[in-house]
Amino acid sequence: MTGFGKATCELSDKNISIEIKSLNSKQLDLNMRLPNIYREKDLQLRNELAARLGRGKVDVSFYIDYLGAEKNVFINSTVIENYYNQLLPISTKLDLTEKSDLLKVIMSLPDTVKIEQAELNESEWSTIFETFKSALDNLDNFRTQEGAVLQNEVVQRINNIRKLQAAVAPFEKERITKVRERVMDQLNELKEKITLDQNRFEQEMIFYLEKLDITEEHVRLANHLNYFIETIENEEQVGRKLGFITQEIGREINTMGSKANHTEIQKLVIRMKDELEKIKEQNLNVL
Repeated sequence: MTGFGKATCELSDKNISIEIKSLNSKQLDLNMRLPNIYREKDLQLRNELAARLGRGKVDVSFYIDYLGAEKNVFINSTVIENYYNQLLPISTKLDLTEKSDLLKVIMSLPDTVKIEQAELNESEWSTIFETFKSALDNLDNFRTQEGAVLQNEVVQRINNIRKLQAAVAPFEKERITKVRERVMDQLNELKEKITLDQNRFEQEMIFYLEKLDITEEHVRLANHLNYFIETIENEEQVGRKLGFITQEIGREINTMGSKANHTEIQKLVIRMKDELEKIKEQNLNVL
């Protein structure tokens, strides 16, 4: 969602520069800085932004560079003369002879400068709106380039999780064997104090080892990783959806870690969690 776009246009009496900047946000948050003359077009600009950008914290700024003096600023000579005619007798009475000082005082009084509100020229606005859309295009191009880099990084981290998951397999058989041996050693220490029903023991052992089995977690994790890649490659505006998928990936990794009961597997799980956290951080930048 992060991006920047800029475009300019030249009109008969001014140049206009339009800048659009977007940052990460869960919803569309627009901040428009428009000259008063274009305020009536605020809704049109907002609708165009909403249709093109989806979501993000977006700042839009219009900058106007007038070619020569602004035509809508006038010296109100009538008001100045009235002020002067009223202040001159007072100045004479007080023996204030510097007329230039009197003019400075008058120019600071209200209504000496008149600003007439210019009317919006629809033909001129058509050019400005096209410039606005060009700035949006530049923003989109910026985000597309950033998105390509981001996608490559995220996909690489998904592949890293795949490799770490594959590295768990060699330890699984060893893990079950060690659990069985540990239980048997503890029972042998107690065999003189208790009578062991071998059949019941085998049933309980099978039940216990089934609780430690992580085959289902492996299958679901692999499916979630595949779905993540399919989504990012084939769909648009996938930020929220990828967020849900990463939650499911995290759930399977956490379950795998809680069932691991093996030091090396737990180390691999920690590394998978680290990769997943980096994916979540980058996912905040995805529209």
